[in-house]
Amino acid sequence: MSKPTAMSNFHGAHNTNVGRDINNTNIGGDVNNIHAEHHHYHDGRYRNAVNELRKHIAAGAMHDSAERCDAPKCHPETRVAVQDGLVGWIENGDKEEEPKKITWVTGPAGGGKTAIMGSTAETCQKKGLLACCFFFSSFTGSTNRRFKRCLVATLAYQLVQDDGLRDVGERILSCVERNPAIFERQLEVQLDQLLLQPLRGIRRDAQSPKVILIDGLDECQAEQYGDVARSPQDAARANEADQTEILRALLKAANDPLFPFRIIIASRPEPAIQSFFTDIAHHTTRKIFLDDKYGPDADMLLFLNSKFKSIQLQYQLSASWPSDKVKQTLVENASGQFIYVAAAMRFIEGSSAPPQELLDQVMALRRQDVSSNPFAPLDALYTHILNSSPKPLLAARWLCIIFRTFTLEHSASIQKPSARFTQLFLESSPGEASYVFRGLNSLVSIPPTDDHTSPYSLFHKSLTDFLEDDSRCRSLYVDEPYELDSTRYLQIWKDKGPATPLSTLEKGDFLHQFLEIYPFFTFDLSREQNLEMYDVAWWVRSQDESTKHPNCENPTRHADSIQTVFSYIHLGCRWYQRCRPECRYIRTEMLKELQKLGWKVPGRLHLLRYRFRHVDWIEINDIRPPSAIRAADNT
Repeated sequence: MSKPTAMSNFHGAHNTNVGRDINNTNIGGDVNNIHAEHHHYHDGRYRNAVNELRKHIAAGAMHDSAERCDAPKCHPETRVAVQDGLVGWIENGDKEEEPKKITWVTGPAGGGKTAIMGSTAETCQKKGLLACCFFFSSFTGSTNRRFKRCLVATLAYQLVQDDGLRDVGERILSCVERNPAIFERQLEVQLDQLLLQPLRGIRRDAQSPKVILIDGLDECQAEQYGDVARSPQDAARANEADQTEILRALLKAANDPLFPFRIIIASRPEPAIQSFFTDIAHHTTRKIFLDDKYGPDADMLLFLNSKFKSIQLQYQLSASWPSDKVKQTLVENASGQFIYVAAAMRFIEGSSAPPQELLDQVMALRRQDVSSNPFAPLDALYTHILNSSPKPLLAARWLCIIFRTFTLEHSASIQKPSARFTQLFLESSPGEASYVFRGLNSLVSIPPTDDHTSPYSLFHKSLTDFLEDDSRCRSLYVDEPYELDSTRYLQIWKDKGPATPLSTLEKGDFLHQFLEIYPFFTFDLSREQNLEMYDVAWWVRSQDESTKHPNCENPTRHADSIQTVFSYIHLGCRWYQRCRPECRYIRTEMLKELQKLGWKVPGRLHLLRYRFRHVDWIEINDIRPPSAIRAADNT
């Protein structure tokens, strides 16, 4: 008896019209800007379900989203072997002697995985093969691309938008309609109810979509369900936990005989992911490791020729510039890492000096030994570019704050803080951001000065890897990036605004975002000598006003900030002694102003009870705004 193929459950299907691309769907980085052309859901009984589903997607994670407009793609005629291999497997993998439902694309940082996945997604969409996709990103784009919470909903939303999968879409929306809380369930439950069950029993034809793409799995960060800040004894969940949960859910789908899609997953070969594919999913998975077998050197040479050709035309240089020897040296220095030649060319294309001078700077970097550190040439290039800033260490510190600590982000928002807000927060004098980031355009995408909404973004995550490793970035290593965060927060508090003068309206918007930052600065506040310089009443009043701001997404966050400062400032006090002067000053001023504003606050007896129980952190409902008090009374 012949072995059934993975797709055999659809053999013999006829008179079906399933699977179309979704080119008519204009999907941007903000879910509120999605303009769906598929009106049969939006005008009918499923309108509420569609809207509910849209609330839980990461629109920026789709391959053609607005926020991925600058995402890497394979340069024409490069990485052809890898892409052809993937598309060929999607189309004909069920004909293999032992069909496998999952392909894992892996390789070291800078090898071009995301570019390959982006180009493969485009090819598959044009061919009608793409069912859905999700591009994780921990360093650029909207924050919901970092976590698993939006994964299944985003995949399901794309199936709903496919006119050829209307029956599937209706089943998905019926599930959302019956159970709006499905998005709070475990990932495996979500996948079963929103994908597996709706897909069962659907007949398909040869034109049906055939593949799901998941890129950057290693960049998925763990959801933190407890309050780690309040309970430091509770260890934070590791990223590997959520990455493995995703893999287990996808493997369950792949092993379901009625699941119609192949799955391509791209990631770095991190230990937990490597272990999963080696020990658990090896019977279901084929592996593509991006090494010399796929001819990266030839592809990099094609890329360099194209880039240098553009520079020749722009600067009217000779067609023989630069020499073939120079190009070959750049390829050799890359050691198989596409990111090296990409970063080098962005630097050479820059306007800080003539291209020949910038090329000479790159070529002058000392030839690095890659035997002990395969990233040595890339490290030398990153070091050189960062040192081109007038203040290299401050530039590195700012990059760490923006792309490593994420302290400027408001956890309730899916959007990263704008570059404008980041500049206003970090600058100690007007215009400092332009000065510090001068010459760094080859590493960081910097929005124009009149763009007050777009965030800073990195061209590649390998820069954060470089900055996090003191053995690689050496003199540019920032040991405590939070220190500058704290210094700037306290200075803005002291000045009641940023260093740059603003209009009343813009200052109000800035302060609203500023006050939504988690108050990680409290320990530094307790060390301040002149606490009278900090207007505690103003800070409390501003928190109260922010709860009424039209853009306030979570009023309780401001109450939590007040409660955090109130509790943290007391941590250095002994229960059997009078509180320290700084604790008495901060707490007295806070309680006085909160009472004026009608907030719920703990009484003197309440605080004494905490003190003799040796409890430093007051309970979650001890400080609450008037709106929360009214809501509690109504219930």
